[in-house]
Amino acid sequence: MPTIVVLGAGVSGLTCALELAKQGGHEITVVAKHMPGDYDIEYTSPWAGANVLPMALDKDSRWERRTWPVLRRLAKEVPEAGLHVQTARVLRREKDVATGLKAALADGLFQFDPWYKEVMDNFREIPANELPKGMHSGCEFMSVCINTAIYLPWLVGQCAKYGVQFKRGIVKHISQAHNLSHTGKKADIVVNATGVLACKLGGVMDKTVYPARGQIVVVRNEAKGFMPTSSGCDDADDEIMYVMQRALGGGTILGGTYMRHNWDPNPDPNIAVRIMKRAVEAHPELTDGKGIEALSIIRHGVGLRPAREGGVRIEKEKIDGTWVVHNYGHAGWGYQGSYGCAEKVVELVDEIVKQEKRQSKL
Repeated sequence: MPTIVVLGAGVSGLTCALELAKQGGHEITVVAKHMPGDYDIEYTSPWAGANVLPMALDKDSRWERRTWPVLRRLAKEVPEAGLHVQTARVLRREKDVATGLKAALADGLFQFDPWYKEVMDNFREIPANELPKGMHSGCEFMSVCINTAIYLPWLVGQCAKYGVQFKRGIVKHISQAHNLSHTGKKADIVVNATGVLACKLGGVMDKTVYPARGQIVVVRNEAKGFMPTSSGCDDADDEIMYVMQRALGGGTILGGTYMRHNWDPNPDPNIAVRIMKRAVEAHPELTDGKGIEALSIIRHGVGLRPAREGGVRIEKEKIDGTWVVHNYGHAGWGYQGSYGCAEKVVELVDEIVKQEKRQSKL
């Protein structure tokens, strides 16, 4: 029975642990400094919105294509997981289209004739007479919004149901992980789901990984009807607009920013004001047209998206005699690609197990 240690208890690590555990035949331990319920700048997943807005180009869309059916099913059939259905509204500004959509921070989301029109339910192009002022075009489709404060603990519970064990620990070098299984045995395989900290983890030290700082405001006001986002804003090139209401009383997320290589954990009050103004302008129903003064703020937050030059890294390698399967570098699409990426991790683990069995027979 292979012994597996999963490093990281964010959405990527937990989903990998769950999918591996569902297979059966593994002894799995999740080891992490931070666990669901913690809030820390090093721990990105709790700060996420999180919703489904397809970001990849068609050639890299496997992760999101494979994840969407799972999240859709959870939203419709498993209410205790903390997801609910909402309509996503994706808007292209006239000035962004005129410059080739260079302001769009998510390469695939704002494309014309996007690949995801065949994947996302109830996709439709927005007619010109329904577009807000200043918008060139846009589309709508059925999406989901995830209350991360509920969903992450739900993943822990699902993992526990399938026998996964959890340990807190600080790992400085990835070679330390093979000694951290709850079984006391050395791990046969380590799954590296350390997110943005992959750039600091000994034995990995991936210098192509960097934070993409996201600042948000969480409010009590309800964003009924739809989740808007646009291809840019006038405030700054690294500021964006999105609004999403979390399920089960989780409040409404107003965003945001996409500040590359910025590790600052502290909310900027000036940015917060701009975020709120953009949200109320895009979704005036938030305050019944009364402006940002009518927003009831729960908290301000900052999360560091684990971005990576060249995109996500999902591959296997041997480090100091132990097989490691990497799964990090998801930037802002960790939730909406989580099951697709975990599926690939399972494939790689299976390859390693089969390879080791063949070699043991030689």
